Amino acid sequence: MSPNEPGGLRERKKLATREALSAAALRLALEHGPENVRVDDIAEAAGVSPRTYNNYFSSREQAIVAALAAERALRVGAALRARPADEPLADAVVAAVLDLCTSTDEPSGDALTLITSNPALRKAFVQTLTEIEQPLAAAIEARTGTRGLAPTVLAAAVSAAARVALENWVSPAPGNPLLVVPQGSLAELMREALGHVAPALDAADH
Repeated sequence: MSPNEPGGLRERKKLATREALSAAALRLALEHGPENVRVDDIAEAAGVSPRTYNNYFSSREQAIVAALAAERALRVGAALRARPADEPLADAVVAAVLDLCTSTDEPSGDALTLITSNPALRKAFVQTLTEIEQPLAAAIEARTGTRGLAPTVLAAAVSAAARVALENWVSPAPGNPLLVVPQGSLAELMREALGHVAPALDAADH
């Protein structure tokens, strides 16, 4: 195995560095508040240079939420591939995405409060769902045997629907932009949003 191949030594080191940076960013944000965390602080806590930090993240918000959305993209692709082969594509995709909502890795407690109380973190957290597009497209292509633009377009539509649901779930209370109390079930919001994409998934299945 080449050091540059997935799972190679270089890739493992890059992943370890990314995880160290995101873990340090989240810890510092919880301890001091996200507005009091500097890139230099995160880099120092992770034992790397600020220049190295910039190779992985473009903002402190991106680093903070990365720890909360770790492996989300890999999980959704694997979840779709693991669904029964005879299950309709729409049902399989919905089940795979809902796995993300019920995962014990999803933020709760202090981490969820941290996100919902900071507009920049809320935006960055919602945007992490764009990362599911590529593995989801690959899984759709493998499942349907369809090549070309279709799997990529379908994956982008699923990602957009999931982002709309998550953004709705963490939206501020009416008339009070500083108060965000997630209401109801995120899974149900996801199911409703993905229902609008289901006809396209059904069409690809046929």
